[in-house]
Amino acid sequence: MRIPVPQRLLASAREVEGDPVEPRHASTIIVVRDGAEGIEAFLMRRQASMAFAAGMYVFPGGGMHESDILHDVPWSGPPAEEWGLRLRCDAGLARGLVVAAVRETFEETGVLLAGSDASTVIADTSGADMQAARDALEDGELAFSDFLRERGLVLRADLIGAWAHWITPAFEPRRYDTRFFVAALPAGQKVGALSREADQADWAPLDRVLAAVEAGEAAMMPPTVIACREVAVHEAGTILQAAAARTIHTVEPRLVEVDGELFLETDLGDDT
Repeated sequence: MRIPVPQRLLASAREVEGDPVEPRHASTIIVVRDGAEGIEAFLMRRQASMAFAAGMYVFPGGGMHESDILHDVPWSGPPAEEWGLRLRCDAGLARGLVVAAVRETFEETGVLLAGSDASTVIADTSGADMQAARDALEDGELAFSDFLRERGLVLRADLIGAWAHWITPAFEPRRYDTRFFVAALPAGQKVGALSREADQADWAPLDRVLAAVEAGEAAMMPPTVIACREVAVHEAGTILQAAAARTIHTVEPRLVEVDGELFLETDLGDDT
């Protein structure tokens, strides 16, 4: 599959030289719910001042922290070894990626995929204490492991599913090795205050989102567009089953030139 290089990347693509930057491990979650117009995802538009994906609509997520691996986060669900097989990496990294996904989603949206035990999920995160914890986590003043323990909670690793794996093209000055996950909005929870990294956010029917991107009314990076297309044919109630049925392919777009025009060439495997 060939994707035209977005206008904002043309300068970087044409000037690429030297060794590529080592990509940073990252996680993002496509949080979905069923709406009147079909499945909806929570999307945020990144501040124009952000160094990466400025002005783009993205899913909640961000870079993995060292503490996501090193700290003993209370955990329920498939063990790290099982996640390692699913994500095709060692168990320690897999655990860190899952923790990062849940932590970043809470920091950026207030949606918390955790409960008091393996069969429950917290139903309300709107209180002042929870909202203050979001800021403390984002500022690095609070460890996610301590946040959960202080409230008698465990991370519910069974509430998310692995969806895709994308690596930023080699010519980009900032690169991420990103695992995409999916999760349904837990019953009773609502999205909280807007993340400081975003200037706009909302639940959006995916069919309408894709039409807006096609019409040039919204900007998204190719992995986000493709993920929206893939998720749009499912329902929130069965999204984890859909994720479990997927084969995770590592996609690292390559820069190619055809008739003087630059493209990103990808091999998306058999699930698209």
